[in-house]
Amino acid sequence: MFVVNITYTVALEEVDAHLPAHIQFLQQYYQQGVFLASGRKVPRTGGMIFATAKNQAELEAILHSDPFYLAGLANYEITEIEVSKTASGLSQLLTL
Repeated sequence: MFVVNITYTVALEEVDAHLPAHIQFLQQYYQQGVFLASGRKVPRTGGMIFATAKNQAELEAILHSDPFYLAGLANYEITEIEVSKTASGLSQLLTL
Protein backbone atom coordinates (compact mmCIF):
# COMPACT_ATOMS: atom_id res chain seq x y z
CA MET A 1 0.00 0.00 0.00
CA PHE A 2 1.14 3.54 -0.65
CA VAL A 3 0.55 6.91 0.99
CA VAL A 4 0.83 9.89 -1.35
CA ASN A 5 1.58 13.24 0.27
CA ILE A 6 0.64 16.10 -2.05
CA THR A 7 1.87 19.60 -1.22
CA TYR A 8 0.66 22.63 -3.18
CA THR A 9 3.34 24.89 -4.65
CA VAL A 10 0.99 27.63 -5.89
CA ALA A 11 -1.82 29.80 -4.52
CA LEU A 12 -5.13 28.10 -3.69
CA GLU A 13 -6.90 30.12 -6.40
CA GLU A 14 -4.82 28.33 -9.02
CA VAL A 15 -5.43 24.95 -7.35
CA ASP A 16 -9.20 25.63 -7.27
CA ALA A 17 -9.20 26.32 -11.01
CA HIS A 18 -8.05 22.71 -11.59
CA LEU A 19 -10.13 21.10 -8.83
CA PRO A 20 -12.99 19.74 -11.01
CA ALA A 21 -10.51 17.93 -13.28
CA HIS A 22 -8.61 16.62 -10.23
CA ILE A 23 -11.85 15.25 -8.74
CA GLN A 24 -12.57 13.43 -12.04
CA PHE A 25 -9.04 11.99 -11.93
CA LEU A 26 -9.61 10.73 -8.37
CA GLN A 27 -12.97 9.21 -9.30
CA GLN A 28 -11.45 7.31 -12.23
CA TYR A 29 -8.92 5.60 -9.96
CA TYR A 30 -11.44 4.97 -7.18
CA GLN A 31 -13.54 3.12 -9.77
CA GLN A 32 -10.50 1.07 -10.78
CA GLY A 33 -9.78 0.19 -7.15
CA VAL A 34 -6.42 1.97 -7.08
CA PHE A 35 -7.36 4.72 -4.62
CA LEU A 36 -8.70 3.68 -1.22
CA ALA A 37 -9.08 7.03 0.57
CA SER A 38 -8.13 10.66 0.02
CA GLY A 39 -8.67 14.11 1.41
CA ARG A 40 -7.38 17.61 2.02
CA LYS A 41 -4.77 18.45 4.60
CA VAL A 42 -5.81 20.77 7.43
CA PRO A 43 -4.75 23.51 7.02
CA ARG A 44 -5.28 23.27 3.26
CA THR A 45 -1.71 22.97 2.02
CA GLY A 46 -2.30 19.88 -0.12
CA GLY A 47 -3.81 16.45 0.25
CA MET A 48 -3.21 12.78 0.92
CA ILE A 49 -4.12 9.68 -1.08
CA PHE A 50 -4.04 6.09 0.18
CA ALA A 51 -3.46 3.87 -2.83
CA THR A 52 -2.69 0.36 -3.97
CA ALA A 53 -0.64 -0.45 -7.06
CA LYS A 54 1.60 -3.24 -8.32
CA ASN A 55 4.65 -1.10 -7.57
CA GLN A 56 5.76 2.49 -7.11
CA ALA A 57 6.51 2.96 -10.81
CA GLU A 58 2.90 2.09 -11.68
CA LEU A 59 1.59 4.56 -9.09
CA GLU A 60 3.95 7.28 -10.32
CA ALA A 61 2.63 6.82 -13.86
CA ILE A 62 -0.93 7.21 -12.56
CA LEU A 63 -0.05 10.33 -10.53
CA HIS A 64 1.64 11.89 -13.56
CA SER A 65 -1.82 12.03 -15.18
CA ASP A 66 -3.28 14.06 -12.28
CA PRO A 67 -4.32 17.52 -13.52
CA PHE A 68 -2.54 19.03 -10.50
CA TYR A 69 0.69 17.32 -11.58
CA LEU A 70 0.24 18.22 -15.25
CA ALA A 71 -0.27 21.90 -14.37
CA GLY A 72 2.74 21.93 -12.02
CA LEU A 73 0.64 22.84 -8.97
CA ALA A 74 2.06 20.44 -6.40
CA ASN A 75 4.87 18.18 -5.26
CA TYR A 76 4.18 14.47 -4.71
CA GLU A 77 5.89 12.28 -2.11
CA ILE A 78 5.16 8.54 -2.18
CA THR A 79 5.71 6.30 0.82
CA GLU A 80 5.18 2.56 0.58
CA ILE A 81 3.94 0.83 3.72
CA GLU A 82 3.41 -2.79 4.62
CA VAL A 83 0.18 -2.90 6.62
CA SER A 84 0.59 -5.26 9.57
CA LYS A 85 -2.32 -4.25 11.81
CA THR A 86 -5.72 -2.65 11.20
CA ALA A 87 -8.80 -1.50 13.02
CA SER A 88 -11.85 -3.75 13.00
CA GLY A 89 -13.42 -3.78 9.56
CA LEU A 90 -10.24 -2.87 7.68
CA SER A 91 -8.56 -6.27 7.56
CA GLN A 92 -8.65 -6.25 3.73
CA LEU A 93 -5.75 -3.76 3.91
CA LEU A 94 -3.52 -6.55 5.22
CA THR A 95 -3.54 -8.24 1.81
CA LEU A 96 -2.60 -5.19 -0.29
